[in-house]
Amino acid sequence: STQITCPHCHSSLTVETALATSIEEQLRQEFAARLQEERVRAAAEARSDERKQQAEETDKLENQFIALKRENEEKSALLRIAKENEIELIETRRKLKERQEYEEVEVQRRVLESRQELEQKLASDLKVKFELKEREYQQRLDTVSRQLEEAKNKAEQGSQQLIGEVQELAIEEYLIEQFPGDEIAEIGKGQRGGDCLHNVMYNGHACGSIYYESKRTKVFASEWVEKLKSDMRLKGADIGVIVTSAMPKNMERFGQLNGIWICTFAEFKALCHVLRELLVKVAVAARSQDNKADKMSLLYTYLISNEFRMQIEAIVEGFETMREDLSKERAAMEKIWKQRERQLEKVLLSTAGMYGSIKGIAGSDVGNVGLLEL
Repeated sequence: STQITCPHCHSSLTVETALATSIEEQLRQEFAARLQEERVRAAAEARSDERKQQAEETDKLENQFIALKRENEEKSALLRIAKENEIELIETRRKLKERQEYEEVEVQRRVLESRQELEQKLASDLKVKFELKEREYQQRLDTVSRQLEEAKNKAEQGSQQLIGEVQELAIEEYLIEQFPGDEIAEIGKGQRGGDCLHNVMYNGHACGSIYYESKRTKVFASEWVEKLKSDMRLKGADIGVIVTSAMPKNMERFGQLNGIWICTFAEFKALCHVLRELLVKVAVAARSQDNKADKMSLLYTYLISNEFRMQIEAIVEGFETMREDLSKERAAMEKIWKQRERQLEKVLLSTAGMYGSIKGIAGSDVGNVGLLEL
């Protein structure tokens, strides 16, 4: 075989080997070029398939969109028709309701007219029949009302009488308790006069009498004064007193009204003592002096004077004030005594403590205090 030398590497090769190598290299290049063309054609075909697939998907989506749009349009048309039907139905219902209401009102109007006509006819027919019956019932009602009013008045009179009797008994019991040596005479029910006559006695001698009238009403009656004066003249009483729960107008507290003493039950408890003492002093003075007639006249003038009334008021006020002051002083003294007792205990304890301290320091040089020793 023929040997040839490589111009590049200077190695020796045979002609067959060089041709084979040249052919192999040429074939390799052709295969590489053909492979590259196949790859390019495959890539182009792949891109073509992808575009075709995308186009198909796009067509599919467009078809779906068209179908959805057509469906939406159909639903909108159906919704519009339903809305129109609903409005028509509401309007129909409204008209039916208005018509029904109108028919009901018309029926009620006709029923009312029929009822009114019937009532007028019945009233006209029954007016004559029931007129006498109505008068009969009215007469019976008036009779029952009058009987109820009479029963109410009797009950109120009985109640007022019972309330008055309670105060009368309280006055009598108080006078008997306070003046056991005097004569307390009760005026019986049904007899003319007041409620109680107090005959004042002193050392076995009659000094005069006080006539008490008890009233427990809501309003003071001025005729009570003149009636008590008339009763006093019949009994020969010296002083008249009306014990009332309702004071006269312009009188806020006890006092005289046309020669008669007016007071409440609370003021009576003080006033009875003052009036009794007055009768006792007048009687004693009258027995011990001459010219009794002149002096009794002067005394009577004094008794009905404004000066005497003011003095009696001052005495009663003093009595009430003294009683209130006594209660206040009793409470105050109780407080003061307790305070003084605490103060004395404190001083005694302090003194004993001081004495013990000094005794402990000075010893026997300090004299003994007997009250502080055992």
